[in-house]
Amino acid sequence: MSLASFSFPTRTLYGIGARRELESQLPRLGIRRPLVVTDPGLLPTQAFAYLAEALGGGGQGRSWFLFDGVHPNPVEPDVTAGAEAYRQHGCDGIIAFGGGSALDVGKAIRLLIKRPDLKLGAFPWDDDWSGLAPCVCIPTTAGTGSEVGRSSVITLTATKRKAVLFTPGLLANWVVLDPEFTTGLPPKLTAATGADALTHCIESYTCPAFHPMCDGIALEGVRLVIEALPKAYRNGADLEARGHMLVAAAMGAVAFQKDLGVVHSLAHPLSTVCGLHHGLANALCLVAGMKFCAQRKPGLYRRVGIACGLEVMQCPPAEADRLTIEFIETFLAGLELNTRLREHGVTPEQLEALVAQAMDDPCHQTNAVPVTAADFLQLYREVL
Repeated sequence: MSLASFSFPTRTLYGIGARRELESQLPRLGIRRPLVVTDPGLLPTQAFAYLAEALGGGGQGRSWFLFDGVHPNPVEPDVTAGAEAYRQHGCDGIIAFGGGSALDVGKAIRLLIKRPDLKLGAFPWDDDWSGLAPCVCIPTTAGTGSEVGRSSVITLTATKRKAVLFTPGLLANWVVLDPEFTTGLPPKLTAATGADALTHCIESYTCPAFHPMCDGIALEGVRLVIEALPKAYRNGADLEARGHMLVAAAMGAVAFQKDLGVVHSLAHPLSTVCGLHHGLANALCLVAGMKFCAQRKPGLYRRVGIACGLEVMQCPPAEADRLTIEFIETFLAGLELNTRLREHGVTPEQLEALVAQAMDDPCHQTNAVPVTAADFLQLYREVL
């Protein structure tokens, strides 16, 4: 029996109005001049107004500072520019505020604060990365769960491909899950980010690595998404549903310390090559990926189906998979996530580049079953 390591260390505050604790908690973390890292699209929103109020609106440019140069699919210059802003303003901590992109950039900036000469393309993950600048993560979407993650996903300048910067030192020191930050998220983004959380839970559960704690968290995350996402999609002001989705997203990210699978390897190139939103890419590939795995490992999705509320305990393995996958397909269709890749600008001419990047992506290496280049090509054609 091999050894396994379990860890769930991130301190998290959850609830309506949790943001109001920032004023008292930041000094306890040693943060008195934070750099708020976000994307420009958030600046005119009520969510940003809530944050500015919590930090003291009049203090912007004096006691707290803003870096809003994060791209929807973050790139290496976002990190370097953010680190420069941090040094320029004499900041002593990071508040990463936004979706997964802003959270990933905010966490990664700290690497360049500690080592300004670091080349992200040759990130030495096994070096000592303790003592990074303190970081508070505040998600405004319920999808990536990056707020509780040990990694940042950044597209490198040299390769034009996504790289995973991984080290436990990247964990945030504190996470604030306030559902009021997510109420302004449009229905389409609510659906896409929620599908990302669902994919994390399903793929982490079916990853063959031994981690029973993550398995339980992943299955409960599935249950929460199935219950809460349609409500949040239909009524963005439903704070209970918004809150449960924030929790489900964080649970999905905790669970995927087990690792992920083929769907994420399909999705990552769709963002770098074609510019698709990551959650949307996952949603459009999820059913095809599940069918692929179920054909080769019958019974894989029985407990996922039970988490969805299906009566599949006594079904034969293949039947349990079929019913579960059909349920997920119908569920995504109800969120208008049943479109084809070609409807989002993906062309047959891009398939070769997509397959090449998918093969290089590490997620499929921990898939429930092996995946070849021919498999990737067939899967992309299936969802094109």
